[in-house]
Amino acid sequence: MSGRPCSWLFRVTLAAAALLRPEQRARPLAARPAARPRSLVPGFLGALKMEMTEMTGVSLKRGSLAVEDNDSLTPAEEAKRQKVSEGWLTKGQDGIDNNSPPSCENAPGLPEVVSAGKRKKHLDAPLQEEEEEEEDGLSEEGEEEGEAESFADMMKHGLTELDVGITKFVSSHQGFSGILKERYSDFVVHEIGKDGRISHLDDLSIPVDEEDPSEDVFTVLTAEEKQRLEELQLFKNKETSVAIEVVEDTKEKRTVIHQAIKSLFPGLETKTEDREGKKYIVAYHAAGRKALANPRKHSWPKSRGSYCHFVLYKENKDTMDAINVLSKYLRVKPNIFSYMGTKDKRAITVQEIAVLKITAQRLAHLNKCLMNFKLGNFSYQKNPLKLGELQGNHFTVVLRNITGTDGQVEQAMNSLKEIGFINYYGMQRFGTTAVPTYQVGRAILQNSWAEVMDLILKPRSGAEKGYLVKCREEWAKTKDPAAALRKLPVKRCVEGQLLRGLSKYGMKNIVSAFGIIPRNNRLMYIHSYQSYVWNNMVSKRIEEYGLTPVPGDLVLKGATATYIEEEDVNNYSIHDVVMPLPGFDVIYPKHKISDAYREMLTADNLDIDNMRHKIRDYSLSGAYRKIIIRPQNVSWEVVAYDDPKIPLFNTDVDNLEGKPPPVFASEGKYRALKMDFSLPPSTYATMAIREVLKMDTSIKNQTQLNTTWLR
Repeated sequence: MSGRPCSWLFRVTLAAAALLRPEQRARPLAARPAARPRSLVPGFLGALKMEMTEMTGVSLKRGSLAVEDNDSLTPAEEAKRQKVSEGWLTKGQDGIDNNSPPSCENAPGLPEVVSAGKRKKHLDAPLQEEEEEEEDGLSEEGEEEGEAESFADMMKHGLTELDVGITKFVSSHQGFSGILKERYSDFVVHEIGKDGRISHLDDLSIPVDEEDPSEDVFTVLTAEEKQRLEELQLFKNKETSVAIEVVEDTKEKRTVIHQAIKSLFPGLETKTEDREGKKYIVAYHAAGRKALANPRKHSWPKSRGSYCHFVLYKENKDTMDAINVLSKYLRVKPNIFSYMGTKDKRAITVQEIAVLKITAQRLAHLNKCLMNFKLGNFSYQKNPLKLGELQGNHFTVVLRNITGTDGQVEQAMNSLKEIGFINYYGMQRFGTTAVPTYQVGRAILQNSWAEVMDLILKPRSGAEKGYLVKCREEWAKTKDPAAALRKLPVKRCVEGQLLRGLSKYGMKNIVSAFGIIPRNNRLMYIHSYQSYVWNNMVSKRIEEYGLTPVPGDLVLKGATATYIEEEDVNNYSIHDVVMPLPGFDVIYPKHKISDAYREMLTADNLDIDNMRHKIRDYSLSGAYRKIIIRPQNVSWEVVAYDDPKIPLFNTDVDNLEGKPPPVFASEGKYRALKMDFSLPPSTYATMAIREVLKMDTSIKNQTQLNTTWLR
């Protein structure tokens, strides 16, 4: 997981909880059995005890926090927006866990399917994965105590906030303890669209359209017929056609079968044939292998917008995993979906999606098939959605079992509302164990390709799947990419892609081998290095000059950075100040921090005056990022409760189902802080909550500080 941007830091904290069944997630911690889920991370990490410690002279609260962060954009989008409007830098993402290439440990699986309250394979089954994922190969036996010590031991080489430059706070209040539990309902993200409206799932109705086929298209075909048609559609057998007998031969019945095949299996055409006095509907390929990717044009009414927009509610799936699931069930390519921003996995998230020439009727049918998904608010539009069009995200977060007094909470939240928080890149940006992603990025910028290969593939301490550990061991022993690759059941992760490239191009052409990894994922590494530099520099800036603008600081006018002059310093606030991510097309502050940038890059054997790389993709133009973010729409309340299992607010689905909102007593065994706030894109909710609690958000500190308590 480390050494590559394989998954966000806080995914590890709740990885085990995500694999628990809903009834297990609802139990109190003490009642949970010690059986270990497939993830390496112990399930009990969802609720760790807060402890006090010292970091650079500042009193901090350490403890359990497992939260999600704001949207990421593709590096391509980032390149287009290097000089960022309003000073917000977009992050890299292109359909793999926000900020991360496809990890061997995060390959999306198929969703669960429910029918009439029982789990079974639905008739409208998804396409099967080409590669089956193996078990992690690690023993699931052993006492909970042993597992806790094992995980804490593995995390000894992980990162702390200090390691990535996160050292300062802006507020003066005393920190307090709080737990964001593994319940998805304790962390909800609603997308804010380009019109400023917060997306909600509140309407499951289907737009009335006379062109739509009847509901019978979803039931007229048998499971066996669907299987044969799917194999024909995907060229999985030698058949050139599939014939389906029309048992009850009427024109209406034939029409429904024609519609069912064409709508459920894009790329297939149909015709009616007489065979020995019986009517058959014959399905066949009309346009070869390209047909699957191109929805049928002639079957879409001209008067209807080409894109069906809908609101997607999901639990425990990032955006691209969700789109992969939807595309499997719809039997289409994922690239016909579009969205404004990616949402991370460990949360309930609500966002707008658009899909090309798929009816609302077909999409709504998925509500009967999928768990932890809900689609609604359908409309037909002329245009798709574009990355970056969103204004941000609105967060609803519950911190349970808080220890702060009402006065402490009031002071902390007022500070968040009025001042804000340091706009650090969160721990998710840098990996989780012994090889931080910024080290790989630095090696790329240094043109040290043997080091890049070594950092990605070498064995390391940390929580990883058994087959990935074996792959690394094989590589260290033999330096044979083909042999190491055979240890991986899932070849699409960064390690698998690099090994495949080395097998193809040889050990003397690492640049080409590394180039097999998708461009967006390669750029994650150098963006991580930029983030590492920026975090360290903003900490120095705040240490040196505090929270007031000074001459030589940078502010944005449009997308152009300019210096604050002595005579203008009173015209700006700290919320206007930006700092650059290093690159060839940015300017640096005109004070001590400029020297600090130069010293840091020189120490890393990089030339701040020449950030162009001999390989164009790795040339950094740079960008500007606001140093302090003040959340909008901030509100909060402290509630008392007795049962740690009960949800403390309603989700959109709860409201659709008519569930009454929770009622709180004036006194209870526990107290919780419920927070609402909105953030712009590329800001980290973890950093906002860190400012409230005054805590270190790294897994290393969480595990090591709480190992004794976990016994």
